[in-house]
Amino acid sequence: MKKGCGRGIVLLAILLLFISSNPIPSSEAATDTLLPNQSLKDGQSLVSANKTFELGFFSPQGSTDRYVGIWYHNIPVQTVVWVANRDRPVADATGLIKFDMYGNLMIVDARGVSFVFTYGFSASTKSTTAKLLDSGNLLLMDANNSSHVLYESFDYPTDTFLPGMKLGVVRWRNRLLASWRNSDNPSTGDFLFGENPNGTHGQMFIWQKNTIYWDSGEWNGEIFSLAQELLSPNFFEYLYVSSSLGDDYFTYSTKNTSIVSRYVMNVSGRIQRLLWSETTREWLVLWSLPKPQCDVYNLCGANGVCSEENVPQCSCLRGFAPLTPAEWSNSVTKSGCERKISLQCGQKGDQNGYLTLPNTIKDRFLSINVKLPADPQYLNVGSPAECQSSCLNNCNCTAYAFTNHCQLWYGNLKDLKRLNDASVTAGGLNLRLAPFEFPDGRKNWIWVVATATVLGSLLFMFYMCYWWRRKERERRKLYQEQTLYAFIRGNLNGHDERGPSFTLFSFSKVADATENFSAANKLGEGGFGPVYKGKLPWGPVIAVKRLSKSSGQGLEEFKNEIMLIAKLQHRNLVRLLGCCIQGGERILIYEYMANKSLDYFLFEETRAVQLDWGRRFNIIEGIVHGLLYLHKHSRLRIIHRDLKVSNILLDDEWCPKISDFGLARIFSSNEVQANTNRVVGTFGYMSPEYASEGLFSTKSDVFSFGVMLLEIVSGKRNAGFHQYGNSFNLLGYAWEMWIEGKWQELVDPVIGDTCKDYQVCKCVHVALLCVQECASDRPTMSEVITMLANENSENVALETPNHPGFFTVKMKTEVDNPPTINEMTATTIDGR
Repeated sequence: MKKGCGRGIVLLAILLLFISSNPIPSSEAATDTLLPNQSLKDGQSLVSANKTFELGFFSPQGSTDRYVGIWYHNIPVQTVVWVANRDRPVADATGLIKFDMYGNLMIVDARGVSFVFTYGFSASTKSTTAKLLDSGNLLLMDANNSSHVLYESFDYPTDTFLPGMKLGVVRWRNRLLASWRNSDNPSTGDFLFGENPNGTHGQMFIWQKNTIYWDSGEWNGEIFSLAQELLSPNFFEYLYVSSSLGDDYFTYSTKNTSIVSRYVMNVSGRIQRLLWSETTREWLVLWSLPKPQCDVYNLCGANGVCSEENVPQCSCLRGFAPLTPAEWSNSVTKSGCERKISLQCGQKGDQNGYLTLPNTIKDRFLSINVKLPADPQYLNVGSPAECQSSCLNNCNCTAYAFTNHCQLWYGNLKDLKRLNDASVTAGGLNLRLAPFEFPDGRKNWIWVVATATVLGSLLFMFYMCYWWRRKERERRKLYQEQTLYAFIRGNLNGHDERGPSFTLFSFSKVADATENFSAANKLGEGGFGPVYKGKLPWGPVIAVKRLSKSSGQGLEEFKNEIMLIAKLQHRNLVRLLGCCIQGGERILIYEYMANKSLDYFLFEETRAVQLDWGRRFNIIEGIVHGLLYLHKHSRLRIIHRDLKVSNILLDDEWCPKISDFGLARIFSSNEVQANTNRVVGTFGYMSPEYASEGLFSTKSDVFSFGVMLLEIVSGKRNAGFHQYGNSFNLLGYAWEMWIEGKWQELVDPVIGDTCKDYQVCKCVHVALLCVQECASDRPTMSEVITMLANENSENVALETPNHPGFFTVKMKTEVDNPPTINEMTATTIDGR
């Protein structure tokens, strides 16, 4: 947090540290250790015991910015292997390295601007020492127990892989190499190198701006199938570790300590191994990957194959043709290729998808010598024949290969490279083609004509059935609307002591109130359609939600929202004034909210300044009271199922009101949870058990509230959150910051001096309790209101949160590698 209510305290602490810290005297011999209360000025350095590595301030060639880094001590060409503040340089030579009050190392300049770059978070350890090892690893240790290592720089590599480092997933953190921005700028560049934790284990990738650029092929225990030199055992001993605890990484050690060698992810997108030559006094490049152009990931697009020997290099697989011939003629091949003749499998017929006629021709396989495509699915069968049969009997299977296990591919084939006989192979690829792509298959063309005739007749019959069923649905829909209209008139339309309780509006009155739904009166676009501002002839200003026909909300959801919200009365629930059901139109009329919805202010920087911390906390309390009313105190026990910041409306006094009850469900008093075959809601807010199994309860709303709470504190969207480190959404980032003791970095900078640190910390704590993966671990809304109520206490003991449900990561993984689903009723997910 750049600004905060504790800014004065922090500045005072920094001033005291400047006064009390003892810089290492320049007359002392070089040391490898920084002791408590010592500091390191720009121009001073730590040198490892055997004078292998040095730590201090440096400036890249052509730059005046100062960085804290580690480089080789005895090599005349300054070679930086690690940078502490690569994205936070010091502007001049006034920088100072020292310990903060918690024992972490920080960089401070003359202006008092500080940057902490080691986090040895421990409630009991505040006296620490820093030591630079001959391996190039910087350790932060307990001053009273040197075996207690709190931090090591090897856990946070930059662009260099040194002996002893671990590259991959270690303790749930994915350690990647990130290139420099350019040769003069060590800030994080465009290229990453390492393992994909959601992909094949033991396989290395290069990413360019989050897109796969190159892969090494699989690790067979000795080499990578497509990059034999990557971990060549000539000078090093390599170890690959994959454990049930989630660790999956490579590490290596040198066979000869006199050899100085390193791996570097360079600025041009290549992973290189370099060796220092004492003879020529320079770094020699032993190899650089990728080498040929065909090693670039998916160069020829889907179903295209690259060959180094051909000109042009890209061509389509047999049975395929360019998707965009004009682009291919200009050597632009990324669009890929498409089939010339559709596969036979997939037509309505027998259980395997083939037409049930005599002598039916089935698809066949063509064996081709190419590098196996990306993203295989593995099947546990014992022979090539079983592997082929499994692919043939699945209409979505497009190719298979069998080496020591069966691999299947579905859909388009990507990243194909033609191999020579002498090339490294991983087993031949068997490509599925229509039988007419083979010469003998054309002899059966008569069966194709007969099949087409029969299919044409069947399609005509299906069309007639579809037309009749569609007419029947329209008649049934009209009947349902008439029934709903009569039901509303009989049950809701009327007056109470405050005046009209619910009104059935004609479409003409609604059109007049909104000036015929003019664009000038449009307030925004909701999940189910546009919302307009209107004014009734007798004075009240209203909000009109016009449900679009393509919104996905059916008559049941519309009826559900009317029946629920019309009878609910609470200051934190939006009030439904009436509706319109006429000529296919479905319109809801609400009380007008002058300040629109919470997301309108929260995620737009110029408007977010109106939400100071006091106002945000009042909004949080209002949402809590509204949910508590729905879950416990209303006549009907209600699960909302679609809580999100865009469904929190704000009146002219900034009082929050929960809206959009189209997906809500009523629970009986003794009902704990329910199951649905149709999961509806918004990605990023749905609880894991609801999204994956269709199970929902009050704890589902609690999870959504926890997501909203983190969004209110941080000012960031969960679903649109960019990747930081190993986190793919706001929940993962919040958890990572919490366990590292850096929760302040979550706070929205625009809050500024308005926040109360202990109150914000408590909100983050409560939010993480609410988004725990296991529903039974989450608190009830009654417990949440108790935890937040004592706002003047800084020491309220709360439970320690467990790992949150990373639903965004899980859904991404499931898209890339569809898992096996438990034997339950299939669930349809309708995201909003």
